[in-house]
Amino acid sequence: MTTTVPAPRPDARSTGGARLRTSAGSGFGDAVRDEASLRRFLHGLPGVDQVGLERRSATLATRSIKKESKLQALDMAISMIDLTTLEGADTPGKVRSLCAQARRPDPEHPEVPPVAAVCVYPDLAGVAVEALRGSGVAVAAVATAFPSGRSSRAVKLGDTTFAVEAGASEIDMVIDRGAFLTGRYGAVFDEIVAVKQACGSGERRAHLKVILETGELAGYDDVRRASWLALLAGADVIKTSTGKISPAATLPVVQVMLQAVRDWHRATGGLRGVKAAGGIRTAKDAIRHLVAVNEVAGPAWLTPELFRFGASSLLGDLLRQRRTQLDGHYESTDRIGSA
Repeated sequence: MTTTVPAPRPDARSTGGARLRTSAGSGFGDAVRDEASLRRFLHGLPGVDQVGLERRSATLATRSIKKESKLQALDMAISMIDLTTLEGADTPGKVRSLCAQARRPDPEHPEVPPVAAVCVYPDLAGVAVEALRGSGVAVAAVATAFPSGRSSRAVKLGDTTFAVEAGASEIDMVIDRGAFLTGRYGAVFDEIVAVKQACGSGERRAHLKVILETGELAGYDDVRRASWLALLAGADVIKTSTGKISPAATLPVVQVMLQAVRDWHRATGGLRGVKAAGGIRTAKDAIRHLVAVNEVAGPAWLTPELFRFGASSLLGDLLRQRRTQLDGHYESTDRIGSA
């Protein structure tokens, strides 16, 4: 399904509300001119056909991949993982161990690609940067009072700056769901813009992923609105979840987000990505999502730059399934290890 994006009227006049901070050139200047314009745009988006969406998700979930293509799909999924540890008990030693696994996921099979990134809390970003130096694996840091997003703007921006100064090349921020759910779209927009500015500029700018926490949104229409709101504000990637709320990365939700970045590209020419995080634990789940990426957004999105998995346990099953393809028998977790 293609979403027809409502074009802002060039002669539209403000009906009130504070002027919004300028987003990175999106081509939707009228839509983000002020709170009233933003609300009008977001509520002018077509509603999501829930029955059709869920039926298509069920169909996609049954698609199979030919045996000769499965190894390629498994390697692709591995290369798209943000290997994650976000626990209060995280230590520098645990992060270094995770980074070693990120560099070389299966020591007995050096042809296995490294993962896309390691995702940690800001105070451990420097440890990850040092451990991954020269590897090509990015360091992502969660910020903006993760996972709740409940803090002052100053604290959120300080959180972001701290992570960027520690060397994080990707920032995963959370939106203020309280503001979004009460219709204060301008506040959410302005905060994303401010965080993007805190990510720096030029070649050293950190890539910004905006977490929608879809499990706390009211339905698919809200997922579509939140996706477009984040894109309008300059998100490089829209992300399903913190991984702390259930449900998280369901196939229907990921489809809605893929539709948003596809339609954004058609409207602006810009490429934005999607990160599916939370609840994706098996190779079968990962491959289902890759099928959805290919069929909903298109094959151009089948790269680590435009699609990611946020996961702590997925890698282990991908490696087990990969060895099964090569050796013809299923390896135990103990033999391969898991993250």
